[in-house]
Amino acid sequence: MIGCGWLGAPLASALLDRGAEVRGSATSAEKVERLRAQGIGAELLRLNPQTPADDPALTRLLDGAAALVLTVPPPRGAARETYPALLAPVLRAADRAQVPRLLFTSSTGVYPDEPREMTEEGAQAAPDAPSVLLRAEALAQTSVVRPVVLRLAGLYGPGRPAGRFLAGRKDVPGGGAPVNLLHLEDAVGAVLTLLQGDQAGTFNVCAAAHPLRRDFYPAAARALGLEAPTFAPDEASGKTVSSARLRRETSFRFRHDDLGGEGGR
Repeated sequence: MIGCGWLGAPLASALLDRGAEVRGSATSAEKVERLRAQGIGAELLRLNPQTPADDPALTRLLDGAAALVLTVPPPRGAARETYPALLAPVLRAADRAQVPRLLFTSSTGVYPDEPREMTEEGAQAAPDAPSVLLRAEALAQTSVVRPVVLRLAGLYGPGRPAGRFLAGRKDVPGGGAPVNLLHLEDAVGAVLTLLQGDQAGTFNVCAAAHPLRRDFYPAAARALGLEAPTFAPDEASGKTVSSARLRRETSFRFRHDDLGGEGGR
């Protein structure tokens, strides 16, 4: 696993619970020690475009691996454009190690914000795509024989409750747009299901419930005892992400399909 952060760490723990040998990367010595204490073969790895494919940490992580799960999010700000170049050394190393399977976590942010349902065909990965995420997906899809790309909706869960996202804000635009959210537990579950299967290609991962932002976020904030946001009086709408392919082609079942209550914890 390259990337053992908010998503990667619980995923690694779930794999350990299932008896798998897990190796993973972290960006600080403190995090490495924490992962090793949990039984994860952790390595210190700070990716940059110049990281060689034979980097010792990458070699130790990937040697003999049955699968690579790549959960490194894009950098923030102007550095975001470097995202494909950051991933390229990992994918070259995976080719070098002949890793047979890749799961790459992307985002439903690849889809245009248009008022219609978005299936996997709604955005196509390409090396020259305007979206840095689509360029990263294209890179991942050419790295191994049967890659899987998971386009994750907006993540929420322990330590990141949805009720905090907009709490206290005033005149927030886009109140008429539907929410597209995904609980951490379901994100982990979807990755586990696809790791065990033989599917390939791109899968949206998003809860079935799509309440309007102006309805969902005030209720979620109040459930946490926080000040509810207010929304500007606009009629803006937006996309609705469909996970129909995941539901149809795999055995995965969402546990938080209705987004639950309690502030989206």
